Amino acid sequence: MSDPKPLFSYRKHWAQRFGTAPFLPMSRDEMDLLGWDVCDIVLVTGDAYVDHPSFGMAVVGRLLEAQGFRVGIIAQPDWQSAEPFAALGRPELFFGVTGGNMDSMVNRYTADKRLRHNDSYTPHGEGGKRPDRAVVVYAQRCREAFRDVPIVLGGIESSLRRIAHYDYWSDKVRRSILPDAKGEILLYGNAERALVEVAHRIAQKKPIDTCDDIRGVALMKPAVPAGWTEIHADDLDDGDEGARNLGDNTVVRLPSFAQVSNDREAYARASRVLHREANPGNARALVQAHGDRELWLTPPPIPLTTKEMDGVYELPYARAPHPSYGDAKIPAWDMIKFSVTIMRGCFGGCSFCSITEHEGRIIQSRSEGSILQEIETIRDRTEGFTGIISDVGGPTANMYRMACKDKETEAMCRRPSCVYPDICKNLNTSHESLIGLYRKARAIPGIKKVMVASGVRYDLAIKSPTYVKELVTHHVGGLLKIAPEHTEDGPLSKMMKPGIGAYDRFKQLFDDAAKKAGKKYYLVPYFIAAHPGTTDEDMMNLAVWLKHNKYRADQVQTFLPSPMSLSAAMYRSGVNPLRPVRHGGSEEVETVKGLKQRRLHKAFLRYHDPENWPMLRDALKKMGRADLIGYGKKHLIPPRQPAGTGTTGGEGNRMGRKRKAQTFTTKGVRVPMPRG
Repeated sequence: MSDPKPLFSYRKHWAQRFGTAPFLPMSRDEMDLLGWDVCDIVLVTGDAYVDHPSFGMAVVGRLLEAQGFRVGIIAQPDWQSAEPFAALGRPELFFGVTGGNMDSMVNRYTADKRLRHNDSYTPHGEGGKRPDRAVVVYAQRCREAFRDVPIVLGGIESSLRRIAHYDYWSDKVRRSILPDAKGEILLYGNAERALVEVAHRIAQKKPIDTCDDIRGVALMKPAVPAGWTEIHADDLDDGDEGARNLGDNTVVRLPSFAQVSNDREAYARASRVLHREANPGNARALVQAHGDRELWLTPPPIPLTTKEMDGVYELPYARAPHPSYGDAKIPAWDMIKFSVTIMRGCFGGCSFCSITEHEGRIIQSRSEGSILQEIETIRDRTEGFTGIISDVGGPTANMYRMACKDKETEAMCRRPSCVYPDICKNLNTSHESLIGLYRKARAIPGIKKVMVASGVRYDLAIKSPTYVKELVTHHVGGLLKIAPEHTEDGPLSKMMKPGIGAYDRFKQLFDDAAKKAGKKYYLVPYFIAAHPGTTDEDMMNLAVWLKHNKYRADQVQTFLPSPMSLSAAMYRSGVNPLRPVRHGGSEEVETVKGLKQRRLHKAFLRYHDPENWPMLRDALKKMGRADLIGYGKKHLIPPRQPAGTGTTGGEGNRMGRKRKAQTFTTKGVRVPMPRG
């Protein structure tokens, strides 16, 4: 793995002479004020434009601006015609298209496939401002507006749909989003390196199809280029893959779109190989046939250095929504405007999560100085700041500066997780850098409190009781989110999550620290219903555990098979891609697909809700566990229904009346749930 060209070392495009825009323009009038006749690049996004580094389009736009390009933004356009996509005129170089900070289908629909009526990334939280499959729709409209302008796809929706993938909402395998959207090139993952290189090459009039030497891109090709040696995914697994690593000109052939559409084991094998070819140190190019064309994926991008990360987060963001929104509230902005991102990536590898597939498992951390400087900027420039930093974190709150102890070992590793089934002996789990950062952050003049609202990886935290003490004493505001996800080994083994014993040890450290600090603090545990590998008995046992520990969670989630995740592969195929996948010899996974059973699993999580009791009584009787029905402490639910409840078989709460504000009850104390 050769060292990449530094992100900010490129010769700037000639348009740098126009300087920095206060906000990237969203109208021709703004372009006129900046002295622009055209935009070099027009970015189209499904989110409202907030010029802040927590919003993908702001990062992309400001990074391209720093390279000397004139960048305009079309945010949440009306997709019924091509006219809104021509609002800024024909871009000189290309359209950059993204669905926004979330996959548009995840954003618009619940796990029960019900339409959401709100959207946190839209003014006033209004729903319906982006289409289904936004990337495909936006790209089509860009093509209609200016047929000859190249289209570059990016963002999480494109990243997680870069190969043939199972789509939960249509219940079928769809092609890669690249041919569906008819884009010229797709950039996946945190794509700053690829984006800058592609932009400069297009500006130099180089053909896009020659960008196949750039990491982190997908292209359509007529055939595998000459000089490449193919390895079939069928031949790869633990026993022989090291011997088959034949060098830089080796490409792994995934089962074709037709194969993964019709063969469940072929789908699971493609998913397994994709995830095992995710380490930038040893990943090979991938190819997957889509009809008579080949989808070509280059290896993942090399992570940004600390200096480059600092540079990205220190770009001249206005740190506010675009003025065109006036006083409209944008919920996602209200949630993060006083927070600071300190790192990217996650080596947890949870099979249901998309963070590792998108950001990678190598942690990319900012410097302490850059983070502290941003806190001061929030203090001095963000309207409404009261002295409280709402979060210092990232995908996981406590992976800051953690890395493999040996770079050579890291480069050879194909483990999907550094912490499952156990924490790797080569992983540096020290929390000292993070503890030092916390202490310096809260010592900044004008800062009253620094909160940690990102989820804490508790199996790491128990390695440092000092960290837990520091966290609880100074950085918790009453509640701390934690995600054991389940209590039973069956589903936990498919999620790649630690056993509940690690949670118990963390809770003991947490409670002890809270007691010594004289605080009444509570853990907010998150659990998933209906994940692959979960039986009715597993959910019943989880409900009994919740009852025994006096937990009543109103905020629960039913498993949603997000595109390209390993859990989605289990859901689609009924096969475990965490194990070798061979025809007739694959490990089967029990999957929960029927709506009735999915609702039952969710009902077990909310065992305390009278609306769920009729469903649970029937289920417990069929399971031979009527002993859990009664009025005693050992019983899960009562034998009789209160008047006026349970008439809809568990759907009354969702269909018959509005839900109250989300709350969480622990040890008999009822407290409001944190947002997000």
